[in-house]
Amino acid sequence: MSARIGVVTFPGSLDDRDAQRAVRLAGAQPVPLWHADADLYGVDAVILPGGFSYGDYLRCGAIARFSPVMRSIVAAAATGLPVLGICNGFQILCEAHLLPGALARNAHLHFRNRDQRLRVESTASAWTGAFTVGQELVIPVKNGEGRYVADQKTLDELEAGGRVVARYAGGNPNGSQRDIAAIRNEAGNVVGIMPHPEHAVEALTGPSTDGTGFFTSVLAHLSASGART
Repeated sequence: MSARIGVVTFPGSLDDRDAQRAVRLAGAQPVPLWHADADLYGVDAVILPGGFSYGDYLRCGAIARFSPVMRSIVAAAATGLPVLGICNGFQILCEAHLLPGALARNAHLHFRNRDQRLRVESTASAWTGAFTVGQELVIPVKNGEGRYVADQKTLDELEAGGRVVARYAGGNPNGSQRDIAAIRNEAGNVVGIMPHPEHAVEALTGPSTDGTGFFTSVLAHLSASGART
């Protein structure tokens, strides 16, 4: 039986269907999850997709973190449930304190939409095992509040713990500190990434298929841990 990966839809989500398609192409079963429903329906992993949850009122992700589904996700992540936050999903993970730091307004104050080179810095997560350290990927980025910020102590701890998952290469699109594009929690089951791997899973529609590895990685992780595959 194939792994079941939940994809949450918040009011304002844009890329939930794209994430579901990426899950399906990777060989898993996408399970739609609704923000107001606390039930995770026994999924093996969860994706928080990109978009503008709750219209980005207050701060990006600041309202979404209080939704019923997020209370369940926070509890499940503490027991090892793999969770991937993409763009707005990354913002939500930070607001929910599943990841440290915050995503702030782009340093140049412009929305940035382009195909972006990334360098993989860590494969020690549920979502990056298919890659190799130093591997370069091309994945679209599209954000207005994508600048990763944290205090120097937090940044040093992320570096020392190997928790920087990916950095921008060939130019920093938003001014993120230390060129950080993605980070993970200490356990490695929670990853937040600002670029959009779900938009790089088919040669017809993406600049590459480099994003596929994030979704096949979690399937391999689930298989190794004894979850359904």
